[in-house]
Amino acid sequence: MKAILDHIGIAVKDLPAALAFYRDALGLEIEAPEEVASQHVRAHFIPVGGPKLELLEPTAPESAIAKSIEKRGPGLHHITLRVDDIGAALDQLKARGVRLVDDRPRPGAEGALVAFVHPSSAAGVLVELKQLVVRQAHHERVAGRYTIGDLELISVCDGFIRLDGGSMFGTVPKPLWERKAPPDDRNRITLAMRPLVVRGARTMIIDAGLGGKDDAKFHDIYGVDRSRSLDDSLAAAGLSRDDIDLVVATHLHFDHAGGFTMRDATGRVRPAFPRAQYVVRRGEWEDATHPHARNRASYIADNYLPLMEAGVLLFVDEDQTIMPGVSVRRTGGHTRHHQMVVMESQGRSAAFVADMMPTTAHVPDAWIMGYDLYPVDTLTAKQRFVADAIARGTLVFFEHDPNIAAGYIREANGKRTIQPVS
Repeated sequence: MKAILDHIGIAVKDLPAALAFYRDALGLEIEAPEEVASQHVRAHFIPVGGPKLELLEPTAPESAIAKSIEKRGPGLHHITLRVDDIGAALDQLKARGVRLVDDRPRPGAEGALVAFVHPSSAAGVLVELKQLVVRQAHHERVAGRYTIGDLELISVCDGFIRLDGGSMFGTVPKPLWERKAPPDDRNRITLAMRPLVVRGARTMIIDAGLGGKDDAKFHDIYGVDRSRSLDDSLAAAGLSRDDIDLVVATHLHFDHAGGFTMRDATGRVRPAFPRAQYVVRRGEWEDATHPHARNRASYIADNYLPLMEAGVLLFVDEDQTIMPGVSVRRTGGHTRHHQMVVMESQGRSAAFVADMMPTTAHVPDAWIMGYDLYPVDTLTAKQRFVADAIARGTLVFFEHDPNIAAGYIREANGKRTIQPVS
């Protein structure tokens, strides 16, 4: 068995204080946090050249990290050794009489398999064994499948971007939002781009991420990471662009509509889904094709004008059904004609809310983006939607959350929480 040091786990009681040291004082970059729901912990990885540091923030009193902090206080919690075959490593340790916390591997952060060795067998140190998953398994994890009655919903991914944290949270003070979305040294937070495939009477995709037409300067400004592309994610779900019949736009900003088109070998920009019709709200099209100083940077003509030239646009003017069980509803707010997509089948419901609530951090009423052109409209639409979603048990898809693709909104004693669904 060959083992190498992967990271050192640090139990954290006061996350802002820890960030003030590691990020602000030392200048280290904090990766986007990852929720490990099964362990009631949120992991914040810090690259330090080779092995990483891992800040472990408990999310519930029953968390092992919470209990460790209560008993021993914050500080070093464990070391993690990476192995090639965790099953074989556990068998070898058992044969040598090593006391284990976990007899078999279980899911851990970063999509890895993990198992803990008891400190009594490791000179008083809690040791975690970790096996990285292969790339194909990683893609399968990215493509999450959900069922709503007769509809199959598949959350896919076109990578990640970084946008200014202050702009993403508007009037919310930074000491509040940075607890949920730690910024980098350029004050940018990591956001996913998660289109949603809906399979029913036809196969539909809602939004399509950024696409691959942008240059290096654009990628630097927005911290683009497309190591997980939409094509990869579709393939992991057993799909390709040729399988898509309908493409629905929530709106036409570049991080939602960039993947609507692609540049071919001749340099010509053409529709990226060769068999599909593209459903766009007419008012959004008018705004995108007649931008003003406030919204011009968000609309890039190559993402949507080629659709008109190809004759594949289908305009909608009102809230309506797009295919059985799937309808569009205008929310306004982020843009004047921003729309969400609602799925209903056999008494169950789901909603793709796009930029009305881009991440789980935006569920509270007042957490509204500074990017929104009509923030009071966002507030009204959000309040109406959340009350209905809680009452009906609607599964909500969060297009930009880097860690949680979908979940249920719960409310108790006036406080809203998200119950993630993996």
